[in-house]
Amino acid sequence: MGRKRPDRLDSTYRLPDGAAKIPHVRVGGMKVAPVSRLDICRIIAADCRPSDPAVRRPKGARLLFDSNGHALSLAARDREYREAVEQADLVHADGQVIVAAARALTKGEIPERSATTDLIHDVAETAAAEGLSFYLLGGDPGLAEQCADILSKRYPGLKIAGCHHGYFDISEEEAVCEQINASGADIVWVGLGKTKEQLFCIRNRSRLDAAWAVTCGGCFRYVTGDYSRAPEWMQKAGLEWLFRVLTDPKKFFWRYATTNPHALFLIATRTSRDFIQE
Repeated sequence: MGRKRPDRLDSTYRLPDGAAKIPHVRVGGMKVAPVSRLDICRIIAADCRPSDPAVRRPKGARLLFDSNGHALSLAARDREYREAVEQADLVHADGQVIVAAARALTKGEIPERSATTDLIHDVAETAAAEGLSFYLLGGDPGLAEQCADILSKRYPGLKIAGCHHGYFDISEEEAVCEQINASGADIVWVGLGKTKEQLFCIRNRSRLDAAWAVTCGGCFRYVTGDYSRAPEWMQKAGLEWLFRVLTDPKKFFWRYATTNPHALFLIATRTSRDFIQE
């Protein structure tokens, strides 16, 4: 899959209990945190299993969203989506262009790209080691279950608390959240696609008992092999978008033809050097 395992999972990096806000910088108008894939794993695990038993995690799920060129362009054009991203607890650099821009133009140097398609494996490995559980939400009927089966076999010890397809409307969201809560899941992967998944998380974060809700787009299909990753050299060069265009031009050509130039313009005009003061 072109994926390298993260560094040792017993890293000393740990977000203090009580969950202080994670620092972010602004790239192309969107906030993004200068964290590695390993950092993200440890932050999630720390919230799921506080080191101090006396510390109680606040009610409601924390939210992990992503930033890439498509997201930058979308945020500039869609106020509701932009406001949703601002409410996320952690926004990670899913796109290589975000990593490069942060390094060149801000004080928040991002160690590496944290593609969501890699991150789901990183977090699964951490969850298996820590005894944490996943709930997979989204996709066609049966897709989440197929993804769950693959992950549980690849990462022995990973608990799959439950699955649910993505075919439900707003009126059914409360019932879906009740199912998630009943499962006892620690981490919910929300694969509904932009902007639906971000808005779902914002509307329902206070309903969810899970520690984290993570938006992941079409990630389940990458796990199952329905979608292919770009060769590793294209991933490193920030050309995974081009691979998608070449393999599925009908779906991706117009998206990237319009959003890539817009994203570069936004990076040039809406990037701030200093950390965001919250």
